Amino acid sequence: MKTFFKSVFLVGLISVLVIGCKGKKDMKPPVAEKIKKDLTIHGDTRVDNYYWLNDRDDEKVLTYLKDENAYTDAMMEHTEKLQKNLFDEIVGRIKQDDESVPYKLNGFFYYTRYEEGKEYPLYCRKNGSLEAAEEIMLNVNEMAKDFAYYAVGGSTVSPNNKLVAFGVDTLSRRKYDIYFKDLTTGKVYDEVIENTTGSAVWANDNKTIFYVRKDHTLRPYKIFKHVLGTDPAKDVEVYHESDETFNIGVGKTKSEKYIIIASESTVSSEYHVLDADKPNSEFKVFQKRERGLEYSISHYGNSFYIVTNMDARNFRLMKTPVNKTSKKNWKEVIKHRENVLLENIEIFKKYLVVQERKDGLRQIRIINWKSEKEYYMEFRDPAYSAFVSYNPDFNTDLLRYGYSSLVVPYTLYDYDMNTKEQTLLKQTEVVGGYDKENYVSERIYVKARDGVSVPVSIVYKKGTKKDGKNPLLLYAYGSYGYSMEAYFSSARLSLLDRGFVYAIAHIRGGQEMGRHWYEDGKLLKKKNTFTDFIDCGKELVKLNYTSPEKLCAMGGSAGGLLMGAVINMQPDLFKAVIAAVPFVDVVTTMLDDSIPLTTGEYDEWGNPNVKEYYDYMLSYSPYDQVKKQNYPSMLVTTGLHDSQVQYWEPAKWIAKLRDYKTDNNLLMLRTNMETGHGGASGRFKRYEETAMEYAFFLDQVGLAK
Repeated sequence: MKTFFKSVFLVGLISVLVIGCKGKKDMKPPVAEKIKKDLTIHGDTRVDNYYWLNDRDDEKVLTYLKDENAYTDAMMEHTEKLQKNLFDEIVGRIKQDDESVPYKLNGFFYYTRYEEGKEYPLYCRKNGSLEAAEEIMLNVNEMAKDFAYYAVGGSTVSPNNKLVAFGVDTLSRRKYDIYFKDLTTGKVYDEVIENTTGSAVWANDNKTIFYVRKDHTLRPYKIFKHVLGTDPAKDVEVYHESDETFNIGVGKTKSEKYIIIASESTVSSEYHVLDADKPNSEFKVFQKRERGLEYSISHYGNSFYIVTNMDARNFRLMKTPVNKTSKKNWKEVIKHRENVLLENIEIFKKYLVVQERKDGLRQIRIINWKSEKEYYMEFRDPAYSAFVSYNPDFNTDLLRYGYSSLVVPYTLYDYDMNTKEQTLLKQTEVVGGYDKENYVSERIYVKARDGVSVPVSIVYKKGTKKDGKNPLLLYAYGSYGYSMEAYFSSARLSLLDRGFVYAIAHIRGGQEMGRHWYEDGKLLKKKNTFTDFIDCGKELVKLNYTSPEKLCAMGGSAGGLLMGAVINMQPDLFKAVIAAVPFVDVVTTMLDDSIPLTTGEYDEWGNPNVKEYYDYMLSYSPYDQVKKQNYPSMLVTTGLHDSQVQYWEPAKWIAKLRDYKTDNNLLMLRTNMETGHGGASGRFKRYEETAMEYAFFLDQVGLAK
């Protein structure tokens, strides 16, 4: 979660030199010096001996991180051949010269494609027909050639099809600079807009754009208006979100009629709208924010449609005239249901498409506007992911949707809502051949300690015996109401083919089973997330899918917090654990409002400035709850430039674990010195880390050979 500030308490560290020691499995790990730092609030004092590590500009800190990397390299050296084999396998399954399915927008067909051996995409289009000549708008391989990290975000073409605005991040801090390119001449404009979210929204005059800037904590907080050809320093501020618990964004309705500002916190929403034909007029509030009121809006014809939780925990659909947008004018279209979460809608001229979630699985519901007849699309896998894709055209009966499962690669369809016939547009190719019949997908329900049933999605190779001898990787997230989908991964085949069972625990804190599932896994109920995961692991052992000697676990970011909490609570349940970019120093981070995401997440974790929340968060914070006990073997990963979870959280955690743990199990920290929260930017390079992670698990369960 969080960002950099200097510590005046930094006085140095003791680090073990590893030069010449690479490859010695008995070498000693680096030791971070203890420098006492008292942190006092609510009359309680915590001692943080590694607080000084949060200075990424200090050479001693960088040396320590590099020494940790060297130690990890040494401990993993005997798996280098395996890592290479895994990397070659994973990359070998990826179609090198791949291309996305084109979509039609404003007379052009847009798509991205990759060239063989290249890391980055080409953004392309064709005018009027797929038989027309290809126009390469952006060749990211050329753009990225001088950078270790390069990400393009928010590529948007002007309404007259002549200009493209695009964001570029070269540090992996999710701070994008916006550039403009004339698609007729190929010229990139001199004007550059710095420190943005990367997205630009065009007004209908083809010269005015709206964009979002970030503050010092990387919170999106101001929206500006820029006119092409003018100095960005003179851009006009059109909106300032002064409430630090809110983030903002700007977009455009599917109808192209309105530009919309969305201002959202964990528990509240507020939208402002502007006629896209009148960029110099004023934004008008749609419905004033109220604590606990969440909503999102879509425009069609003379109405706005509103997905809202107003008197509806699982959300319902409302409708209101475009000139009467306050909630007193909202009329119900789809009522609230206790057992169905209404996630989103897609509007067409003849049909309304509703994306819902029931029993942990996503449903797609089709409703005819005129006849009001409706039906649900059918999906047959026991665990799957189905979703409405990009559908920019109102005037079509074809719904474009995506589908994947634990055994079915990502597949894109056009679905005729009249006839219920569907056309396969593309299924991601697994190079070298793949037969889903060689794998088994299951879905079970685990009774947690308080009686609730937690879904678990499982996949393994056909013929695997449930005799307790299989290695199993249990994965989960469990925060922010983010639902974990049961999706296909060609990389995962490298584990399944070597005998691993893979399982996803759909624990509380996500939203798989409805809004209550999220609410029962946040704030003062956060520990349900951790106990759910532990109970799922125990049940998988009980059902003979695996044993504690072969049970592995993995989670990232808030899922890394999950890993840290469960190994403090039940360390003997797991053989090996990977915590990726883990949010583990919960209390200290949430007390520092200069760090990215802190203020906006008080409604997720709690505000530790309030003693009730401080006490509860302290009781599970992985860094604060490290004990003198045995821990599983662990690999922890981070990025030096991480804007979401600052590198020092896992660095401090590793240092404290080394000091406290009573076992001889492996404990490693890998810091990518060039990237941030999302890892490497290239489509192949990112799998180097995946190969290392898989090699770690395989080595720990005795399958490295």
